[in-house]
Amino acid sequence: MTVEEKKQKFIETWGVLGTKWGINKTMAHIHALLIFECEPLCSDDIMKQLQISRGNVNMNLRCLISWELIKGVNIEGDRKEYFIAEKDMWKIFSKIIKKRKEQELVPLQNMLNELSECKNCSCEEEKKFHHTIDEMKVFADKADGLLENLINSENSWLMKGFKMMIR
Repeated sequence: MTVEEKKQKFIETWGVLGTKWGINKTMAHIHALLIFECEPLCSDDIMKQLQISRGNVNMNLRCLISWELIKGVNIEGDRKEYFIAEKDMWKIFSKIIKKRKEQELVPLQNMLNELSECKNCSCEEEKKFHHTIDEMKVFADKADGLLENLINSENSWLMKGFKMMIR
């Protein structure tokens, strides 16, 4: 298998995996393409290599920028905007966790906080409801703390932990 064939296989697989961690397939394809490019690419280059429309490229580039997985760069003497991807897998992992937390866990926590405001339980059903909400809040808060530790930790810390678990 040539390097180009390997890149294509990675791009396709990354597209499938991307849908599992909260981004669309095209967004993941663009991200995968940029991960393996040595030089920054402009939207025209991305359109040509992935055979997708300008609007689709531009929309997904903006999303990748908002996820902080890529950034725009300028090349001296060229008016086009070029893009490069973060290549450090630990940073990519941390940014994905951060964005998923913002999109999924924070709204859950907000909803649980809203539902737990009324604690004047007059009937058994209401007491059980609030008890369940309180247990969910505890879980969500612990998950939040764990995710924050992962986001803010160093790559070496996690790798040391994995190595100790394997031994």
